[in-house]
Amino acid sequence: MNVSADALLLSAAAAALTGVLGAVIVLALARVRIALAAVAAPLVVVLSVGVGVLVGAASMLLTPADMTGLLLVLLASVPAALAAGVVIAARIQSAARTAERAAAAAETERRVEGQRRDLVAWISHDLRTPLAGIQATAEGIRDGVLTDTGTAATAIQRNALRMSDMVDDLLTLSRLQAPSVALERTEIDIGDLVSDTVATLRPLAAAGGVELTGGAQTGVRARVAARELRRAVANLVSNGIRHSPAGSTVRTTVELRDHTVVVSVADACGGIAPPDLPHVFETGWRGTTARQPDAGAGLGLAIVRSVADAHRGTATVRNAGGGCVFELSLPVAPPRQTPAAVEV
Repeated sequence: MNVSADALLLSAAAAALTGVLGAVIVLALARVRIALAAVAAPLVVVLSVGVGVLVGAASMLLTPADMTGLLLVLLASVPAALAAGVVIAARIQSAARTAERAAAAAETERRVEGQRRDLVAWISHDLRTPLAGIQATAEGIRDGVLTDTGTAATAIQRNALRMSDMVDDLLTLSRLQAPSVALERTEIDIGDLVSDTVATLRPLAAAGGVELTGGAQTGVRARVAARELRRAVANLVSNGIRHSPAGSTVRTTVELRDHTVVVSVADACGGIAPPDLPHVFETGWRGTTARQPDAGAGLGLAIVRSVADAHRGTATVRNAGGGCVFELSLPVAPPRQTPAAVEV
């Protein structure tokens, strides 16, 4: 075998060995981060070619000047290989982000569709009770069985109001869970909103023998969907009133905690069974032991969580003392002045 053939074989072997080692490194990088592997792959190709050329050139006893020229050519190809690797990595990352967004959108669509089906199922089930009451009352009046028209009218009105509340809850929750609907937001004082909402519920509390107490910080302003937030607060307070016994207290407070406004409602419901706590804010949830089913459709707390989600906040519940503490937390901008406390 002549010298040129030996040099050729040695050059090929060196290039192949370098390429294999480089491929192992690229695979290891791919397990850590695919973008790093994409950047390293073109450099491995250049390196394997360079090693092969240099080994072959050395075997052919080239002059130092020729070796220097080869090295300069190889070095000049490194930036191009690096640029190609960066472009490939950017394309891979862009494709991955697009795939993630598509998967997230598909998951959101599946979740929303499932929630819609749940809503229809729950409302269809719960509307039957007041409808049956209205039908029975109307038939009693028609057949002459119910002669006290005043009592009958009151019963019809009560059932009609229950149906109206259910439909209102359904429309509110559907609007909150629709990803394409933008809520109308205005800058308001959260303390004032909560105080006004609690004030409207005092007659309901008085009718049940429940006392409403608490305090709110004024001066805590945030850009929120006021109508939806008012509905969420009203749901929490009225929920506490319904499940607290006569003679007890429902306390509502508003606090600012590290640029987050927290609306807390503490009731005297007797607590929620620990296995039920993770499901409290689910659509159609009703308590199994401590909190008995009521006339609602189980959408009130689901609305609270949807309002929190729409504001990038959270809705939580925990057992405390003889009842529960519900908290609705919303991020707000840093206050321009120290908030003052007022009674709700």
